[in-house]
Amino acid sequence: MARVAVAMSGGVDSAVAAAILTREGHQVVGFTMDIWSIAAGAGARTCCSVAAAEDARRVADLLGIPHYTLNFREVFRREVVEPFLADYLAGRTPNPCLNCNARVKFGALLERVRAWGMELLATGHYARTERSPAGRFLLREGADRAKDQSYSLYMANQEVLERLRLPLGEHTKTAVREMARRWGLPVADKAESQDICFIPEGDYRRFLERERPEAVRPGPFVDREGRVLGTHRGLPFYTVGQRRGLGLGGGPRRWVLALDPEHNAVILGDAGELLAPGLMAEEVNYIPFASPPEEFSAQVRLRYRSSKVPAVVRALPGGRAQVTLAAPQPAVAAGQAVVFYQGDLVVGGGIIASPGKDRYGASTKTFRSPALPGATTSLPAPMARATAQPQGMCSGG
Repeated sequence: MARVAVAMSGGVDSAVAAAILTREGHQVVGFTMDIWSIAAGAGARTCCSVAAAEDARRVADLLGIPHYTLNFREVFRREVVEPFLADYLAGRTPNPCLNCNARVKFGALLERVRAWGMELLATGHYARTERSPAGRFLLREGADRAKDQSYSLYMANQEVLERLRLPLGEHTKTAVREMARRWGLPVADKAESQDICFIPEGDYRRFLERERPEAVRPGPFVDREGRVLGTHRGLPFYTVGQRRGLGLGGGPRRWVLALDPEHNAVILGDAGELLAPGLMAEEVNYIPFASPPEEFSAQVRLRYRSSKVPAVVRALPGGRAQVTLAAPQPAVAAGQAVVFYQGDLVVGGGIIASPGKDRYGASTKTFRSPALPGATTSLPAPMARATAQPQGMCSGG
């Protein structure tokens, strides 16, 4: 039996994961990360609140396993919160839960528990790992497709996957709650948090105003040709694909095509300009192979919970990839993740750098900025249609 650290967020998923491993006879130790709300003294029931840490401790006591709360406030601020703010200032739509998994949970936490002599790290994510005949560690979707969280784990490399255990991968959410009730776990019926953990009130715009007030200032709404259509309240109040709440009054319907932080401008256009035929990805991680083929077919997921879309992925130097979609898609937003699948196998994924030139030569267009006379700014065409917003999708709790 192995020495297993369980990342316990205070929710039912990580509680049942710890219970399964304990019942299997492993030497289990629970760890809760003090990353934000605990430090701030908040009482909100998020994955990092005081109440959540207390719930994790109560579960550990019931299971008869040790439990520790580790201070990761500094690393969380540096690796998750600051990049979140920087991405918004750069006009991107970040997904902070991806950085939390990559840099905190599979980075700082895994390093810490290994230093404590733990052999494996377990989480409550609904996904599955296995080892291929060739010796590579693989990641697959969870058996419960409605709950599958493989999208949020695409960045796990071989070193992480070798040590990662996902006890809930073969179970449904309904079965997990039934196990929790049967075993008398105090969080059996605890509701799931859907918020970003460091924004428990769910209002990321207010958070941006508080953290980066200089970034929230009025500026122009413009079309692709640079014609001023009105005045916006500040870039953080708008996301790619947004139509409602623009405050422009009458006239034709318009959607947010892009944000231009350099000129503090929001670029608007019509519905026909919103679909993206492809995208460029960066920071790409491939799981089944050390060196990817030059080009391969896949089904790609463009955001958490979205349907898969057939595509061709072309690997490029420098950890980049060019993705050509079988049909133009909405909600292709820079800062979100694109994850590649073949069946239930996660081939890899990366961060969307831009909806840009596709393999058939779709060009970028420019708009003339009213902020700097004579200046032009490159704008990938076309942009996303559906509104892309940051989501609380870490789960694993």
